[in-house]
Amino acid sequence: MSILGKYLRVLLHARPQWRRVALVALLTIALAAIVSLQPLPLKFLVDTALGELELPLVVSDSLMRFGLNPGPNTLVAGAALAAVLVALTLAALNAALTAVWARAGQEMVYGFGATIFEQLQRLSLLYHNKTTVGDSISRVTGDAWCVYALYDNALLAPARHLVVFASVAVVAWQLDAGLALILLTAVPLLTASALYFGSRVKKTALRKRTTSARVGAFVHQVLGAVALVQTYTAEERNIQIFKNIAADSVAAQRSSAVTESAFRAINGAAMTISVALIIYLGSLRVFSSAMTLGSLLVFIAYIRTLEGASRGFLNAYAALRAAEASVDRAFEILDAVEIIKTSAAAGRLPEIDRSLKGRVLSVESVTFGYQPGHPVLHKVSMSIAPGETVALVGATGAGKSTLAALVSRFFDPWHGRVTLDGVDIRDIEVTNLRDQVALVLQEPFILPLTIADNIGYGRLQASREEIVAAAVAANAHEFIRSLPKGYDTLLGENGAGLSGGQRQRLAIARALLKDAPVLILDEPTSALDSVTEAALLEALQRLMAGRTTLVIAHRLSTVRRANRIVVLKRGSIVESGTHADLMRAAGEYARLYTSNSFATGGMA
Repeated sequence: MSILGKYLRVLLHARPQWRRVALVALLTIALAAIVSLQPLPLKFLVDTALGELELPLVVSDSLMRFGLNPGPNTLVAGAALAAVLVALTLAALNAALTAVWARAGQEMVYGFGATIFEQLQRLSLLYHNKTTVGDSISRVTGDAWCVYALYDNALLAPARHLVVFASVAVVAWQLDAGLALILLTAVPLLTASALYFGSRVKKTALRKRTTSARVGAFVHQVLGAVALVQTYTAEERNIQIFKNIAADSVAAQRSSAVTESAFRAINGAAMTISVALIIYLGSLRVFSSAMTLGSLLVFIAYIRTLEGASRGFLNAYAALRAAEASVDRAFEILDAVEIIKTSAAAGRLPEIDRSLKGRVLSVESVTFGYQPGHPVLHKVSMSIAPGETVALVGATGAGKSTLAALVSRFFDPWHGRVTLDGVDIRDIEVTNLRDQVALVLQEPFILPLTIADNIGYGRLQASREEIVAAAVAANAHEFIRSLPKGYDTLLGENGAGLSGGQRQRLAIARALLKDAPVLILDEPTSALDSVTEAALLEALQRLMAGRTTLVIAHRLSTVRRANRIVVLKRGSIVESGTHADLMRAAGEYARLYTSNSFATGGMA
């Protein structure tokens, strides 16, 4: 897509603000037009009030009609009053413009940031697995500003400066056509400079944004694992890495600053040449009485006006090219293909009859991998009946967690399909599908919210009584009551301050409250000691009751409670049956059991 096409797409994201943008445009044009009037009271003062030019007869008669003597004192006062009125008008318009644009601009930015944030939440784990959280945060909080930059630098600033150029040109032409042409000679020089430096400004700006994002991403990574950092005394190593990344960022900032400084220096030189010509030739015309001193002063003032407009125009151009880097980064998210899409024909599953105890979950000849040409699962097929619990076992890397992720449709299979009650999950609305599935992971996600909010995260409309009932069923109520604020206790990042067993009980309570017919347990007790695990098993049994359950098993206690055990090896199912049957078969399961010992946590 061309850069103009990207600009248009970004600008269209601000459509809800079109009324304020239209008002900003009108204020901008009015402000720019009045700028050309600023030097005219000075011309009147020098040529008429203090000079030899006479007032037009109509003006003189009008003053006398109001009882004013058209003498020097009245004319000087009139010139001063006109200057004050022009200045006050400019100040009022500028204040109104600032107020309206500040609100519209902020709402544009947050609106576009919300669009990027929404897309990030919809992107599949394939994308998030290869992108740092810090970089994603930078795109939402930093790159979203490109919508403001585009409106300000692609539309409003050019319009403002073009109106200044046009209004000044009209007035200057009326005063002296020859000097007006000289006054405008800088424009082609400035245009050539902009074309030359444009791509360089964009390149240095992209490098600046990228290196800045790397700094934030590294800090987020380290602080998110500060316990690991301190355990392995990696503080000094991380400081050195930070300094190296920061040095790259400083170099990028310096390169960007040098490029923009050269850009401005050439533009300043062009304006300086124009100023010198105006002063020299204008003075000659005053000496020859071809123009008045007041007109020359207007031209000198206009030089500064045009210099400011030119600098603003070129700053806007530089900012626009710099914003292209953020535009590109924003559309890397918005145009990302790693997204789980709901087709137009997707529907909702019919409400389940709870007497059926869950839904039929089937995996039919599924092949999938994370890298093209390197499948993790090979033509895997299995089915779980309503209310049945199936344990999935195998060595590390066998594909257990990958299979579980396909059921929740975090990924889509390359070949084959996953179905619920015979319906391909790709033909089910994503939100409706995920309403059917509850997850309890080995490392439960605990948010920096209250305990009640964490339990009720999957059912925001749940009452406090329902939240407490879920906590009781998960054997979490007692430890929650012992906390200073009970269910209103605010937790730290990832449940800091809670033990592993307590965090896991909150995750079980959350899954119980969601009350989904399909349950996935991804090694929920593997990181716990045997005493804590024993306390959780009762809660897990309550959670699995009446649900179609897929358990990624790590311990014998979990495996033996399953109705059936499925063994994965190198991405393929090699065995299926009960613990006793598989031990008698003396195959892969027996080998894993004998060599790794489920009970001591040897199997992953």
